[in-house]
Amino acid sequence: TLSIVDSSFHEDTAEFPYVPGLFSFRELPALLPALDKLKVKPDVLVCDGQGLAHPRRFGLACHIGVVTGLPSIGVGKQALGQYEPPGQTRGDWKPLVDNGETIGRALRTQDGIKPVFVSVGHRIDLDTATKITLELSPRYRLPETTRAADHLGREVLTGRVGVQDVGD
Repeated sequence: TLSIVDSSFHEDTAEFPYVPGLFSFRELPALLPALDKLKVKPDVLVCDGQGLAHPRRFGLACHIGVVTGLPSIGVGKQALGQYEPPGQTRGDWKPLVDNGETIGRALRTQDGIKPVFVSVGHRIDLDTATKITLELSPRYRLPETTRAADHLGREVLTGRVGVQDVGD
């Protein structure tokens, strides 16, 4: 239904420095407590970032999936590989390739809109990751899960949502 059934947040200071390609080591320590605060366990984690479509073949979606044991996918806004542009119709896709290896898909979630880049994270295949991404993106380029998380993050940063409103 795309209805939000649970949400949480965790405020923390990143201890790992910003190092290109090592984003998950900076972000994962704050994501895990936020996941622990959820009362409803997710069926799949949809990450705003990469899974196998990562220079080291182990992006945030892989990392969080392995640590939690949950199925996970990466839906990135930037391609970390080469691809031919998919057709202009929602659902069209082309392989995302790096060094001759298919690492994901450039997926058109809306007619005529820039594609997103889907890759597997953990315990899921690329066809299923593509299907889930399309199901979660009925109206906009990005999945509703990413849009909701971005909105919650902005609300927390501006002080419009506090600990009493969401999470523990």
